[in-house]
Amino acid sequence: MYEQVSHSLLNAILDDLKPEISRQDLRHFYTRLGANFYAIYSLFFNLYGHRKDFKPQMQRLVETMAKGYINRSAELERVDIERELDHNWFLSQKWVGMALYTNGFAENLDDLADKTPYFQELGINMVHIMPILMCPAGKSDGGYAISDFRKIDDRIGDINDLRRVAEEFRKRDILLVLDVVLNHTSDEHEWAEKAIMGERRYQDYYFMFDNREIPDMFEQSMPDIFPESAPGNFTWNADMQKWVMTVFHDYQWDLNYSNPEVFIEMLDIILFWANQGVDVLRLDAVAFLWKKIGSSCQNERNAHLILQLMKDCCQVSAPGVLFIAEAIVAPVEVIKYFGEDAIIAKECEIAYNATLMALLWDGIATQNAKLLYQGLKNLPDKLERATWLNYVRCHDDIGFGFDDNDVLAAGYESFAHRKYLVDYFSGQFEGSPARGMVFMRNDATGDARICGSLASLAGLEAAAESGDPDLISAAVNKILLLHSVILSFGGIPLLYNGDALGVVNDYSYRDDDSKSNDNRWIHRPKINWERAELRKKQGTVEYSLFSALKKMIAIRKETSAFADFNNRELLDVNNEHLLCFIRFNYLRPSERVLVIANFDANPQYLDLDVISGRGINLYGQFVDLYTGRSPAQYDRRIVLQAYQFYWLTEI
Repeated sequence: MYEQVSHSLLNAILDDLKPEISRQDLRHFYTRLGANFYAIYSLFFNLYGHRKDFKPQMQRLVETMAKGYINRSAELERVDIERELDHNWFLSQKWVGMALYTNGFAENLDDLADKTPYFQELGINMVHIMPILMCPAGKSDGGYAISDFRKIDDRIGDINDLRRVAEEFRKRDILLVLDVVLNHTSDEHEWAEKAIMGERRYQDYYFMFDNREIPDMFEQSMPDIFPESAPGNFTWNADMQKWVMTVFHDYQWDLNYSNPEVFIEMLDIILFWANQGVDVLRLDAVAFLWKKIGSSCQNERNAHLILQLMKDCCQVSAPGVLFIAEAIVAPVEVIKYFGEDAIIAKECEIAYNATLMALLWDGIATQNAKLLYQGLKNLPDKLERATWLNYVRCHDDIGFGFDDNDVLAAGYESFAHRKYLVDYFSGQFEGSPARGMVFMRNDATGDARICGSLASLAGLEAAAESGDPDLISAAVNKILLLHSVILSFGGIPLLYNGDALGVVNDYSYRDDDSKSNDNRWIHRPKINWERAELRKKQGTVEYSLFSALKKMIAIRKETSAFADFNNRELLDVNNEHLLCFIRFNYLRPSERVLVIANFDANPQYLDLDVISGRGINLYGQFVDLYTGRSPAQYDRRIVLQAYQFYWLTEI
């Protein structure tokens, strides 16, 4: 769009570009900048137009984008152009991800590169390497307290090792996902250290106050993120004699995005990692980016404007790179991180579907799908060019942040039901096979979260100790049931390190002083590669899980209906134990897959008459894509065994 004021400013900026920038071949850069500049200018003006230094900061912003473009390799520029031509490429059903810590999956980055064939063996073609940047020992928050945004932790490698991983992945058509922590830095970051030394410029990078007057105003409406280990949102720094905003931990200082220098610094960092060959950037803690007195300081409108501006700027310099929004918030809020005022994604193309994850665990604990159905029915529609990241487990805890209206509609009392879930997964409920641990219990509100590996929460750890083959089989079937949903739901399924091998809780974290006060480390395992060889030995749990997931992934990739084009229809089937939905090929709607998942420990049936009129031939014959066999069926009823799933097509 042409707009006189913004383009007059753009002409002035381009005339004043530094010589080392203006002498470069900027053909594609100029084309993209011209197409996006009005949006970039408008957003930047909305955020920072009231400042006297608006124009020089705008100049610096354009130079940062130009530098990011210039530093992009010819190979990455080729990828950019390919993805611009096929702009829906990431909505394909062929993508299946895995998240891992480098030193949990391998010894270091170099070793990870050597283990790339494992991903291909399973069918993984998108790998999220958990934070690998420089962090202080003992004060890292699992890698999310960054002391240098451009250096890799030397305990796991260096930048050349990461480039080797990126090159190895690209040869095998595997996407590389990396974290950028947007909300905060370590208190040992150079910016923080300069602030401590009294440099006003860098003190303005953070929120700092001489007394408690303003912090107390913030605290009136800000919740505690870690009420047990890090209560409050401000920390006193004796060296500066100031209070510093520290929403997560006292060693993580929140960045002040009302300062345009902070925005430009972080954009420069995003483009730096994009130019190392990263395909997808996971933007951490995006809900917290804008702070305002009188609010929770989460999901603020300006946080969305920051993300929109980052996306527009990145599209100029590195348009092939995608953003993941790490926003673990209510469904009505998380959907906004795709972008509110657009048909296609304007902020982040991908967002974590934490709602689905928590609802799946509710289904396991209750052996029914009442709340699961209710929550998914009210999950807002995503934008066209956006997709969910669907997962069963991740590196973090499980929170049961359901909408209370959904809980009530499912027939539960909100407080009592959440207490039941916490008791069930921590093994305190009689008869529960789960081996989880309670995380961050808040006595004031009664809230609590759960830690534990997928296998241990599903009962595999307890079953293995008992030696009961029926209990082991039930735990394996629960693990496969959960994955059958995320692989067919619509979006990019994300497996977690160790889950394809049935890795149980790792209690060794208790012996490590740097980890012992954070029980999330119980589900951040280090893979025993000798034991992992059991995935090739029939009769083992490892073989059962790995071979089944490998098969499910392969089938998913061949099933066009599993691509993500808002082509899912949730079904009410009058059986509270079953989750049921239809996936259809958006190009050929007659090509359908009927997904059925039984969350009960007993057999259940689906009455086909209940779903009449949904494009399903009630008198037709079905075949299960997973087993290749027709389902057990009588009197127009499809029967499912305990924890069984079907992916049914008509023949």
